[in-house]
Amino acid sequence: MKLLFKQRFFSWFDSYDIYDEAGNTVFTVSGQLSWGHCFKIFDAQGHYLGMVKQRVLTFMPKFEMYIGDSCVGCISREFSLFRPRYDIDFFGWHVTGNFLEWDYDVEDEQGNPVAEVSKELFNWTDTYSIEVFDPEDALAALMLVLAIDAEKCSRND
Repeated sequence: MKLLFKQRFFSWFDSYDIYDEAGNTVFTVSGQLSWGHCFKIFDAQGHYLGMVKQRVLTFMPKFEMYIGDSCVGCISREFSLFRPRYDIDFFGWHVTGNFLEWDYDVEDEQGNPVAEVSKELFNWTDTYSIEVFDPEDALAALMLVLAIDAEKCSRND
């Protein structure tokens, strides 16, 4: 399943639309006013699915992920010199990015691919292509992309 993750051009808070290959809206993401980044995720019909919320006052950036009202895990940036690395405490997933931080591979605990994320260049807003190998992992993969993009934005501010 391929998803196109695109930031809305005019928005006071970070908000995104996520489309499938046919151009249909699969998810919408609404940024919320809070200390740190907070993103609420909705399905195409507007039903609340979950949230990604930045934990503030941590040494390395950390984001909590919720499905419904239940915290299902966290993602935090690990210290590394050449390639960005993230620690994920749910599903046993691991994320590794390339040197320029435009492309990421997500693998399960056996090293099998879960998703491939690529930043699309030459767009007015942040745009990512997310190839999810199991459609059931689409929401969790979206949460990872939101957290990684927010972490990069925080670092560049």
